[in-house]
Amino acid sequence: MFGQLSLDIIVLLMLYTAGTTVAATACIYLLLRRGNAFAPRIRTPRRLRRWTAVFFGALALGHLWYLPAVIFTSGDEVMLCMLIGGLLDCLVVIPLAIAVMLCMLQDRRRPIWPVGVMISPLVVGALVCIVTRSYTLVPWLRLYFLPLGIAITVYMVREVRRYGRWLRDNYADLEHKEVWQSFVVLVVIMLMFGYYVSGDSGMTYEYITQVGCIVMVCVLLWRVETLSSLTPGLPGESLPGESLPGEGLVDIELLLQKHCIDKQLYLQRDLNVNQLAQALGTNRTYLSQYFSSQNTTYNAYINKLRIDHFCRLYQEAVADEHHPTAQHLVGRCGYRSYSTFSLAFKQRMGQSVASWMRENTK
Repeated sequence: MFGQLSLDIIVLLMLYTAGTTVAATACIYLLLRRGNAFAPRIRTPRRLRRWTAVFFGALALGHLWYLPAVIFTSGDEVMLCMLIGGLLDCLVVIPLAIAVMLCMLQDRRRPIWPVGVMISPLVVGALVCIVTRSYTLVPWLRLYFLPLGIAITVYMVREVRRYGRWLRDNYADLEHKEVWQSFVVLVVIMLMFGYYVSGDSGMTYEYITQVGCIVMVCVLLWRVETLSSLTPGLPGESLPGESLPGEGLVDIELLLQKHCIDKQLYLQRDLNVNQLAQALGTNRTYLSQYFSSQNTTYNAYINKLRIDHFCRLYQEAVADEHHPTAQHLVGRCGYRSYSTFSLAFKQRMGQSVASWMRENTK
């Protein structure tokens, strides 16, 4: 591929070494470290950590495989190396990347076999190229990547949005569970995916690919470290098809008043819909049906109670001629962080916390 060890090739070798080291280090870290170095208070999903570690390991091995293409001078050797590398990417790296993205969606486990079906034409084409030692089919394989990438992107966007709705229906505390972070990872991986198959294999392409790989590893590791582990398939559900009778809606409203509002259960941090349902003596499905009948979600309901609680605390403090900061009161309202509270407050009240406090201090 390159005839001599020029400065460009030396720089490229350094980038390959850096990419391999970063991916291998991230792999070992996720496999061996039980806790969370970047966010110690967060317990991340073990399944996601393992799949991501395998993906990072595959990236590191892939770098080692492609490295001879930088050193070899024979065109045939380079071509064979690149063709086999492309086949390994189709069989291992791409499915693992999609598996990692699916593992981030913790509402349910999604099958990976459809990915194999979509990638099978690439595998067959790569095998034909290897056997024939020819690049004849490569333009067609690259052309197939376009609809494949679009299909994967559309599917993942739909599933991430569905996951977001599930979060808001089941959890009040969305700190470290935000869906936009999963979108960031999806965008980074899909951009790398697209650039990888559309490049011209020139020196600039190689530079950008290696730097992009390092960025992708860092972004993905950050997401794994900051994603809270949830419990998919929350227990306490009713049988499929069961619906809550009209009088049951009234009963749940009374139970919420008695067990959630009067006892201020909503101030419990990380309270999820299943825990609330157990406290009420009902099940999650009935409780979710009640919120739907009120045109709200579990997340919006709990946030309303917490924000109303904050407003009462502040107004009482002002009446006693005290002027506490919002950060001081947030911890007494069920929130772990001010940023989460601030976002929920603005969505609920239509104005920032600071603006509301100025208006209610007069």
